[in-house]
Amino acid sequence: MLGLAIGNRALPLADVLGALAEHDDSDAAIIVWEQRLPRTLLGVIIGAALGVGGALAQGITRNPLADPALLGVSAGAALGIVTGTMLLGVTTLPPQIALASLGAALVGGTVLALAGFGKGPTSSVSLALIGLAFSSLVISIVSVLVLLDAQTLDEYRYWLVGALVARGTPTLLTIAPVLLAGLLVTALMVRGLDALALGDDVASGLGVRVGRVRLVAGACVILLTATAVAAAGPIGFVGLVVPHAARAITGPRHAWLLPYAAVLGATLLVAADVLGRVVVRPAELQVGVVTALVGAPLVLILLRRSRIAGATL
Repeated sequence: MLGLAIGNRALPLADVLGALAEHDDSDAAIIVWEQRLPRTLLGVIIGAALGVGGALAQGITRNPLADPALLGVSAGAALGIVTGTMLLGVTTLPPQIALASLGAALVGGTVLALAGFGKGPTSSVSLALIGLAFSSLVISIVSVLVLLDAQTLDEYRYWLVGALVARGTPTLLTIAPVLLAGLLVTALMVRGLDALALGDDVASGLGVRVGRVRLVAGACVILLTATAVAAAGPIGFVGLVVPHAARAITGPRHAWLLPYAAVLGATLLVAADVLGRVVVRPAELQVGVVTALVGAPLVLILLRRSRIAGATL
């Protein structure tokens, strides 16, 4: 409701409810139905996808600092989209999702390989540092590519930091089936993910095909993140912060963790979008900037805790 009511022109909640009940030609109805409702629903589904993607990334790596952004998946998706746009002239969303998935897989796979994924539990600190270094490198490359093409600079300068503004109903209708399919697949994997948390040997003893679970879960992380990036740009820290908050409420069982991560991710992203509309009014602060301001200090806190835990062990 706040997403529908707050903006350059604030609407009373009564007007919002009236506009939702009767879609007419009034100013309130036009603002709600054509501008704020698609934007808010995008925030809901993209936030849910990023929250679940982060929970999956932490589950398959057994690393509390893993998330799509720190694994380089978000940056790789951005690189795939920008490269495809400049070299192939791709401007429609479906092929952009495919290019984003390819870039996400390449960069994310490189980060995991360098961090020693598959050779036992990965070090939290090394994974975070390698992921941050690669993400920074890839985003720098993306920025240079965009700067070389003056015609696309204005279009991408907001997208590169993550934004929900100017994404309408067509974008929502395009990405919603993809993200909902990815979320549905993750819901079918809760038993395998719970078994992975006990270790590969125990999971195999329970009859879980460890390699297949990791492969499908990793594909879901890439699909969810790449689609979200294609629609709204690389929005950081949601996939890292949300699973920790959900785990504090539900415990480690994925049957509860994943739904809570979806709800909290949606809540966080919509709240960040609403906050961005208010703090620099009449201008807007992009949602990716707001999540970075909130998430960056939390990453430092989690990194410090990981070092203290490692020193204690």
